[in-house]
Amino acid sequence: MRRRHSTTSGPTRVLGSLLLVAAAGVTAVGAAPAPAAEAATTPLNRVVPAPAEVRPGGRPYRLTWATGVHVDGSAEVRRIGEYLAGILRPSTGYRVPVTEHGAGGIRLHLSDGRFGAEGYRLTSGPAGVTVTASAAAGLFHGVQTLRQLLPASVERGSVQPGPWRIAGGTVEDRPRYAYRGAMLDVARHFFTVGQVERYIDELALYKINTLHLHLSDDQGWRIAVDSWPRLAAYGGSTQVGGGRGGYFTKADYRHIVRYAASRYLEVVPEIDMPGHTNAALASYAQLNCDGTAPPLYTGTRVGFSSLCVPKQVTYDFVDDVVRELAALTPGRRLHIGGDEAHSTGHADYVEFMDRVQRVVARYGKTVVGWHQLTGATPAKGALAQYWGLDGTSATEKARVAEAARNGTGLILSPADRVYLDMKYTAGTGPGTRWAGLVEVRRSYDWNPGSYLPGVPASAVRGVEAPLWTETLTRSSEIEYMAFPRLPGAAELGWSPAATHDWDAYKVRLAAQGPRWDALGMSYYKSPQVPWPAG
Repeated sequence: MRRRHSTTSGPTRVLGSLLLVAAAGVTAVGAAPAPAAEAATTPLNRVVPAPAEVRPGGRPYRLTWATGVHVDGSAEVRRIGEYLAGILRPSTGYRVPVTEHGAGGIRLHLSDGRFGAEGYRLTSGPAGVTVTASAAAGLFHGVQTLRQLLPASVERGSVQPGPWRIAGGTVEDRPRYAYRGAMLDVARHFFTVGQVERYIDELALYKINTLHLHLSDDQGWRIAVDSWPRLAAYGGSTQVGGGRGGYFTKADYRHIVRYAASRYLEVVPEIDMPGHTNAALASYAQLNCDGTAPPLYTGTRVGFSSLCVPKQVTYDFVDDVVRELAALTPGRRLHIGGDEAHSTGHADYVEFMDRVQRVVARYGKTVVGWHQLTGATPAKGALAQYWGLDGTSATEKARVAEAARNGTGLILSPADRVYLDMKYTAGTGPGTRWAGLVEVRRSYDWNPGSYLPGVPASAVRGVEAPLWTETLTRSSEIEYMAFPRLPGAAELGWSPAATHDWDAYKVRLAAQGPRWDALGMSYYKSPQVPWPAG
């Protein structure tokens, strides 16, 4: 089961430390003590996610009142420079001009070829820091690494004492997987544009590049659809527990998409079907096989609702919703759900998913579905998102593996590893526990490339950490459930498998705590992590 029953009712950014493995002067990541001379400087290898290669050496660069951010001529690189300067100015008190001229300071530079779509190189020495990438996304990710190399107090909104040093040496970095996602459920409880933006900022620090928005479920429909206006106006009017709900206007949704893009995240919207559809069924009686609209639902039971597969109006509805949502979404993908359709017969499910996948293709998007999609026939290029448990049946795992061998890409989101709504321990506050208790080490300590038996490593497209919100109503609760587990999921998606080591990771993770404090975030101080004293 993906979600099952719930109980009731969790801000972000991070640091790290890495295990140095000497190889011709190149280091992979881990935990190594800094030389005494660098005691006040964050080592280059203390970053989350762990960089692919670190070559420490030389004296650090120190930010001063004369430091500027020097950018290439493009508007996009200038925007990244302004983003960085906007982080540095409040805490340092320095002017930090952004300019296309001058030497020294911090330089953001685009160069041809070698770094890929998201990779970068960061070099630091007494004369300055240079971040080089082949694409703007790589520059942005390099800026996140630069942030983590500065003291945590750089994140504060008032002038701090410093000093502001960046250790000398070189970081060469690129991601393991192209898809590194986080899902936010705005259907069970509605979250505002501002709350979603806050989460986007927190995701960006850890090089997450995909925001999956769960926009519809039994308890609420959260996106305006002009051709079916009652979906949002009526279907979005409530939420779990009977609160007032809410929905995104098209302008709201466009704003979220633009904001995510400014942090180099692609939005993947989800309309869950044919199950998890009570909000739609309550809004339009004709979508029900008996023509009778059920009441709005505010509980947490799953699997009881289904669109009426035999009716043509169902596909008119799907076509309209997908058409309007695709037009709002510049990203490549659209998620069609497909899980827990217990009230839809198997033959109907197969027919429905086949037809809906064709609709998605008609509007130029690639299908993503929960792994139950493999019980139908995944379209060419489709991605199946696996959310099963260690205890999921061998038959179900074998079906997913067969689809993967036949060309279906997989996103891994095992519920007993990276479902961020699972309680850490029996005594922690919000969250559920149907998939078990998931402490920080369990969430981190697995390998996506070999997790599912029979799945070729090449079929794994990436990792996503979903956050369901049956028990969450505030940003502080989102943060408490996501941190400190989300950075681990980000590292599993970004860093080379050889760098994954819990004993090294927990030290780097612990160093993130002061940064989260500086950002005013709420997080769980797991006893498994050696947080700094004080």
